Amino acid sequence: MKGQRYIWIERRLYPSLRMEVLAAILSILLALLAIGVLFGVVGVDPLFVYRRIFMGAFGSLFGLSETIVKAIPLMLVGVGLTLAFRARMWNIGAEGQLLMGAIAATGVALTFPDLPAGVLLPAMFVAGFVGGALWGLIPALLKVYFRANEVLTSLMLVYVASEAVNYLVYGPWRGPEEMGFPLTSKFSPAAQLPRLLNTRIHYLTLLLALLLAVLVYLLVRRTRLGYEIRVTGENPTAARYAGMDYTKIVLLVMLLSGGLAGLAGVGEVAGIHHRMHYPAGISPGYGFTAIIVAWLARLNPLAAILTAFLLGGLLVGGHSIQIALGLPVATIHIFNGVILLFVLGGELFTRYQIRLKRRPEP
Repeated sequence: MKGQRYIWIERRLYPSLRMEVLAAILSILLALLAIGVLFGVVGVDPLFVYRRIFMGAFGSLFGLSETIVKAIPLMLVGVGLTLAFRARMWNIGAEGQLLMGAIAATGVALTFPDLPAGVLLPAMFVAGFVGGALWGLIPALLKVYFRANEVLTSLMLVYVASEAVNYLVYGPWRGPEEMGFPLTSKFSPAAQLPRLLNTRIHYLTLLLALLLAVLVYLLVRRTRLGYEIRVTGENPTAARYAGMDYTKIVLLVMLLSGGLAGLAGVGEVAGIHHRMHYPAGISPGYGFTAIIVAWLARLNPLAAILTAFLLGGLLVGGHSIQIALGLPVATIHIFNGVILLFVLGGELFTRYQIRLKRRPEP
């Protein structure tokens, strides 16, 4: 009807940095408010929960070190996802790519236990990168040649990778000295990443993650390839019209994204466990949590360093409230899910503006 009000949604051409930062902060605050309401409904004091989470993650040297331990794989996977999401490749299967990286690194460690650390550790990282990259390449190939939805294919490959781990630790790789438990033999000392003092921080992987975050940022912001990735993500049709090789970009970003996730898998088996065992023991969902890391960072690889640290603290603090309040493990998944929901909502309002207009009178 003429004169009637209606909602008009239009895309912002250039969202300001200030708006993106405010949207991220507001998204987190609203998510915490919503989670607090849920805790209040079940009779738990939300202020006590948040205080306990903060103190568990940052209130002691042990908690802080464990937060860094959790942040390392989140950082590697999150940085890789910022690259894939920039090109509008929805890589939801980073968890599987992490597991495949762990498998490849374990294979090297078990096959060549007598190599010196200076040769064996780099070989494990190379193998882990290749394993994750090839696993990430599969959904990319299916997308560009068969138009398969990468969300579905990458997610289904997570379960394939998980079952591959189960097969290996229950079958050919099960350590003879492990008394039937699904564990590989312990890695030789040369295949174990050094740790910082009396913590579990495998600092070589941490330094590698920080370096790769900087390199990916420079790749996206300072190179022609990065420009093509950004254009492809903003408008694939315009990218093709401008002569950009869409297939090359899709394959490359998925190779890099999967490879970084594979490096995270190397860090877990070589730096934390020193062996491979059941999938949940290698990764309690880092590949999925890193999706929040990437979006909360607004797909900025440098900002992903900070968001990985914050999400790592949430994982560590979540364990402390499970112990203190007897809450189920699913509590952490609720946290992650609500935060992701509000972060995506904030992304919507950052990139689009909503106006209330009135139809013109005749």
